[in-house]
Amino acid sequence: MAIIGIDLGTTNSLACVYRNGRAELIPNELGDFKTSSAVSVLEDGTVLVGAVAKERLVSHPESTAASFKIWMGTEKRLNLGMRQFKPEELSALVLRQLLEDSTRYLGEPVEEAVISVPAYFNDDQRCATKLAAQLAGLTVRRLINEPSAAALYHRYSTQSGDSQMMIVDFGGGTLDVSIVDCFENIIEITAIAGDNRLGGNDIDHAIVAHFCKENGLVEERLAPSLRASLYRQAETAKIALSDVQETVITIQQEDTQYSLVLTNALLRQLCEPVFQKVRAVITRAMKDRERTSRIHDVVLVGGSSGLTIFGDFLEELFGRRPHVAQKPDEIVALGVGLCAGIKERAEDLQDLVMTDVCPFSLGVATYSYAGDKTPHMAVLIPRSSMLPASHQECFYTLHNHQNRLRFEIYQGEGYFASENLKLGELEVQVPPGLAGEQSALVTFTYDIDGILHVSAKSSGGDYRDTLLLNPNLHLSEEGQAEAMERIRQIQLAAQGSQKEQLLLERGLRLYEQTIGQRRKLAAELVGYWKQIMEQNDLIERERNYEWVKERLDLLEAQTEMDPLACGFWRDEPEVDE
Repeated sequence: MAIIGIDLGTTNSLACVYRNGRAELIPNELGDFKTSSAVSVLEDGTVLVGAVAKERLVSHPESTAASFKIWMGTEKRLNLGMRQFKPEELSALVLRQLLEDSTRYLGEPVEEAVISVPAYFNDDQRCATKLAAQLAGLTVRRLINEPSAAALYHRYSTQSGDSQMMIVDFGGGTLDVSIVDCFENIIEITAIAGDNRLGGNDIDHAIVAHFCKENGLVEERLAPSLRASLYRQAETAKIALSDVQETVITIQQEDTQYSLVLTNALLRQLCEPVFQKVRAVITRAMKDRERTSRIHDVVLVGGSSGLTIFGDFLEELFGRRPHVAQKPDEIVALGVGLCAGIKERAEDLQDLVMTDVCPFSLGVATYSYAGDKTPHMAVLIPRSSMLPASHQECFYTLHNHQNRLRFEIYQGEGYFASENLKLGELEVQVPPGLAGEQSALVTFTYDIDGILHVSAKSSGGDYRDTLLLNPNLHLSEEGQAEAMERIRQIQLAAQGSQKEQLLLERGLRLYEQTIGQRRKLAAELVGYWKQIMEQNDLIERERNYEWVKERLDLLEAQTEMDPLACGFWRDEPEVDE
């Protein structure tokens, strides 16, 4: 029985196992380590997960979803065809695919998983992640902050000397900043800050918004497939600008073609609002750290960290160029794999020690005076406190003859209690008396697994406590059972079919994105490959797979090189009439 680590990402997800003295990434059925965090429902109800689903964002946007991680812990519902899903249910399907890939690759059942989450995920979002794992059939007792996992692997793999470094994890949908103190075999997270709605996706949104503005279009009025194509091109263009000075984005709507020449200078201008938010998060992390010693290194991780304009911005901010970690989009998964090894008590990891900090302040609602109508937050455990953390404080009655004290427990940084996330409540009885005579001692204990234990003992001897394991899941036990059964009944695409389906979906996407002769050729390839697939002849499919793939590769390369041109095709396939 194996324990694996999972990086459940906004854009891509990865699985990792620790064995033979190293963290080893687990390939999916297509042979890739990265599985796109995308889900699509076919007409017959079969569910596709990964690269195949991502291709269908353009050809079948009404039945496909991606980037649903940003909605974790909310009441958001996403419609895929005739079905409706919660974000944690879609994440469960991604996790189930990773579980199946891992079981097949390792040749043994997976007993447990350690899953990474953004450091700034609140309790609802963390609990939604645990629920997604539960729905997927995974046991998860430990969540680890993504930048903490990255710091762990960076330190372990580089064996660098004692230092204090900043990890900037800039992913597709989230930003996390951690300050890490490394001393011998101890990796201590001293401060964290983040934004759960800030990432590379925001850059894509800025490009698309500018494209529409320049061409007199309204994004919301674009056909879903055209809109999906535009976002895909925006993502491709921002990546390309790390190697070239300019690139072109183009779409065809009816008989009109719209285009935008995107340069590095223009992209930097469009990114300025995003980068100012990044600056605010970095500033908050710097202010929260207890030690004022010099930061020796800034390490960039995450799928968006390789963008040249992002490195340029940070160089201006810090006065020197930060360095991009080795395997920036895999480092979190590798770190979570190390955590799985530590959990399995791997002998060569026994001396490795990592501490973490509390991402949000924890406290209770309290009143300043008897007539106070707006309770404020009395913080017992401040954010960035090293875990495990424990603190207690005494609270007194406000009214004469008051016979009980009720404590509402909150997480967050707002002054007023209502601005924060309510986790639960606790009540103790006190002997009646004058205002201020009776009291209760409240104790908060928060462990490294994110479990909060709250107790209250009154001056009259009444004692109550509660263990806040998974509040605000928004599901009763009966609801969880129903959700698990619903997920179990969903049929994932059969093993071995994804490679062939991916080829078909690529052809359909290229048909949506091209015009003229190229669209005609994409249609011929789609028809040809669809006919081959329907023959159910394994040898014939194998014989033609590479032939079709090479021509789709050429068609895609020509389209990306010169998207405004209507190119020509050489060596056309002979398609049966």
